[in-house]
Formats: sequence, C-alpha cells, structure tokens
Amino acid sequence: MPIPSWRALWYDLVKSAGMAAFGLGWSFRWEGTRHIPKSGPVLVVANHQSFVDPWIVGMSVMRHMTYLARKTLFNDPFFGALIQSLNAVPIDQEGVGKEGIKTIIEQLRLGKAILVFPEGTRTPDGSMQPLKPGVHLLMKRSPAPIVPVGVAGAYDAWPIWRKYPIPAPLFLPATKRTIAVAIGRPLDARRFAELPREESLALLFQEIHKMHLRAEEIRRK
Repeated sequence: MPIPSWRALWYDLVKSAGMAAFGLGWSFRWEGTRHIPKSGPVLVVANHQSFVDPWIVGMSVMRHMTYLARKTLFNDPFFGALIQSLNAVPIDQEGVGKEGIKTIIEQLRLGKAILVFPEGTRTPDGSMQPLKPGVHLLMKRSPAPIVPVGVAGAYDAWPIWRKYPIPAPLFLPATKRTIAVAIGRPLDARRFAELPREESLALLFQEIHKMHLRAEEIRRK
C-alpha cells in the first residue's frame, strides 16, 4: 500500500527539522547514504546507543524507513499518533522477539526498509552488546539485503540512564557527545542464513561493529 502523500510530506518535514536540530545541537555527521537500495525490501541493522537512534539513522537514509515501537508507546494518544505518522509499527516487546520477527517479515514483504536493533535494547555502558538470537531466524526467513549501520556519540549525548540529552553545539568546541552515523554496503542475507547461528551472529556483530568504528572516525572531535 503506497504511503499517503500527506504522510510522505510530514515525514520529510520532520526529517529536515531533525537534520537541522542535530546538525546544530550535536554536530551531526553521516556517510554511506548511497548504500541503501532505493527500492524493495531492506533490513537495516544498527547498534543501539540511545533513544534518538531511530531518528538519526532515519535521517541518514534517503528513503522512508519503517520502525518498530513497543505497543505501550502508543498508549498516549498524542505520542502514539506522532510515531505512527512517522511509520512506526507496534510490537509487544523490544528487539527481535517472536512478534517482532513476524512484524518485520510482513513489512519486508511489503517492500519496506525496516530498522532493527539486533542488540534488543540500548547499551547500558556505551559498548556493543551481544546480538539477540532472533535476528538469525529473521535472516533465515527473509532474503532481503542487510545493511549494517554504526552509530557513535549518541550514548554520551543521551545514555539510557539519563532523563534528558546534553547537546554538543556546532558553534562550540567538539566533545564526546558529537554524533555520527556510518552506513555500510548491503550484505547478502543468504550468507548469514546458511551459517550456524553463533557463527552468523558473530559475523553480523563484526559488520555492525565495523560501521560503529567508522562512525567514531567521522565524528567531529
């Protein structure tokens, strides 16, 4: 089903506003936009540092993304309507649990580009956490290309234990809170699906970690 024109315009407006806000407030940088296929199903997998990760990854991709969000986030009428207007779809739990996998596969069958955080939840200390086993099942059930993405600086800007973010303004000296996103080249899902689970997860971890390190390199410092 095509996205209504008003929602497409709204998505682009919020994206533009976010790029301006993060550019000024956190010296936001990104690279690799051209690596995202322009059409067809795509599974975008990224490390998870902060509450803002879906927003900054979405801003780095030159097509409309679909996001997973806990059903409880839709309980508030205003916030629920807001995230739904930005292509969020509800699931019972975070990460790639049973219902999440079903929802992701449904969206991929519709030709969507969907963002997944294989770690399941935000990092508690800034380092990448082991990937949840559900992502391997997902790769076995969908042939969609996989695009690894690295996020850097978002943990320091807004860690899971802080109630509010701390900016790193563009007009001030750089700090460890400046943010960057690096997008890698598409990977063949069949390559991961054919491997034993632990080996597949270790390989995917390496690909995401590689982009995380690249994001660290391109951050304003």
